[in-house]
Amino acid sequence: MGIENGSLSDNRHAEIRDENTPLLPIKAEEEDGVHEFNGASFSGAVFNLSTTIVGAGIMALPASIKMLGIIPGILMIIFLALLTEASIDMLVRCSHQGKITSYGWLMGETFGQWGRIALQASVVINNIGMMIVYMIIIGDVLSGTSTTGVHHRGIFEGWFGPHLWNSRPIVLLATTLFVFAPLVSFKHLDSLRYTSALSVALAVVFVVVTAGIAIVRLIEGTVEIPKLFPQIDGINSIWELFTAVPVLVTAYICHYNVHSIDNELEDRTQTKPIVQTSLALCSSVYIATSFFAYLLFGEGTLSDVLANFDSNLKIPFSSVFNDIVRVSYVVHIMLVFPIVFFALRLNLDGLLFPTSRHISRDNRRFTIITASLLVVIYLAAIFIPSIWDAFQFTGATAAVLIGFIFPSMIILR
Repeated sequence: MGIENGSLSDNRHAEIRDENTPLLPIKAEEEDGVHEFNGASFSGAVFNLSTTIVGAGIMALPASIKMLGIIPGILMIIFLALLTEASIDMLVRCSHQGKITSYGWLMGETFGQWGRIALQASVVINNIGMMIVYMIIIGDVLSGTSTTGVHHRGIFEGWFGPHLWNSRPIVLLATTLFVFAPLVSFKHLDSLRYTSALSVALAVVFVVVTAGIAIVRLIEGTVEIPKLFPQIDGINSIWELFTAVPVLVTAYICHYNVHSIDNELEDRTQTKPIVQTSLALCSSVYIATSFFAYLLFGEGTLSDVLANFDSNLKIPFSSVFNDIVRVSYVVHIMLVFPIVFFALRLNLDGLLFPTSRHISRDNRRFTIITASLLVVIYLAAIFIPSIWDAFQFTGATAAVLIGFIFPSMIILR
């Protein structure tokens, strides 16, 4: 049934009144299902959307700038922000016209059951990949990592020395049990608004400290002059430039939570300014982080720039600033995790149990899916060596589908 008509059948209207869960198929039997929460604030919506955007992608952006050069890299960040705003605007306009309250529902209305399944599968792949990246970063920061034969010490290793209890498997297991498990137990996205605000504040702390250190080093003349454009030495160097594109694409994927945020607004005309405000905020954070981190570390910038913050920064109290940067951002990642997990759990449940009652009303199914996802993400983070590998896979597959291809298909249809 087309969404352009602006009206649906009587049966569909009944489903619209009760359906407010993002990215799930409509479950007609839930006539007394989860009701809309109309009252989320503008600032709360901005924080939740910004938290969805500014996740682990920011850690790989300096390495992308190193590949592309400062000018092309910054232009790409701005271009993708504008492209993301346009694609989200397409989704929201089509959804409001048909009174549709989820991305998956919109794909189902436009392309049928297989359209919904394709969208939900893409969200599952993308979000699992992103949360594996979160786990890898936490392991790198707290337990250390080895890159190109060089070992970068983690915070615990630096403070207490290498021990079994602060090894990567143990640290990630403790993080999963005592941090992630409680946070992902919430059944309503608005419950995470305060942790979202804190996570954005911690990302700003990371940017401010990194910028301050880079500016001090620049004034002292102890930083390398960064390259403005990429160095092209042959066909291989050209192909390497394309590996940066999936990372940049992944950095802006937030489409799977837009409907959830939109559903909780009392005035849905605020959705567009909320999206624009969030993208402006996140683009500023991305540009500042990419520029100053690359300026600070030059050609030694790693795919996970947090791993660079274990060396002498050549300023007073270098070790203190290293720890401030790493702790602030690892806590930010921990607070972003439940926001992304929220959409993952709903989509996986929609794929596995499309006709069952809503997952928030089935405690057994809620617990089993939550625990299973945490186990899979934990094990993958132990065995996948680099966030660059995960970013390249998700950014070249699921992320580009969610962010750009599916919205374009919908508006063309």
